[in-house]
Amino acid sequence: MNYQGIVAQLLNVEGALAAAVVDFESGMLMAGSSTINLDLEVAAVSSTEVIRSKIKTMQMLELNDEIDDILITLGHHYHLIRPLRKMGSLYLYSVLDNSRANLALSRRALIDVEKKCLGDE
Repeated sequence: MNYQGIVAQLLNVEGALAAAVVDFESGMLMAGSSTINLDLEVAAVSSTEVIRSKIKTMQMLELNDEIDDILITLGHHYHLIRPLRKMGSLYLYSVLDNSRANLALSRRALIDVEKKCLGDE
């Protein structure tokens, strides 16, 4: 799988500042790129902890469900995390400028990339 190609697609979204493909079992950054001063290795490990925490919470609450995506809103950025279903432990990570990005279209871009990865298109 061409992880760097996936990152390039995510960076084509209006307002995209950084993108990555990460393995949440290991926290390892598979591929990534950023147009801002953002340490993607640190972001990968940190966002991995967010996913693990949410999975643990869902288990404790006995929720029989899956994570579609996780949105973290900051003063200037949106951070989107989307696990890739049927792709083992990989997830997409995207950082967007919230003054330029359309959140709905950005989420749709993650879904479209996921479908391409799975060959559903």
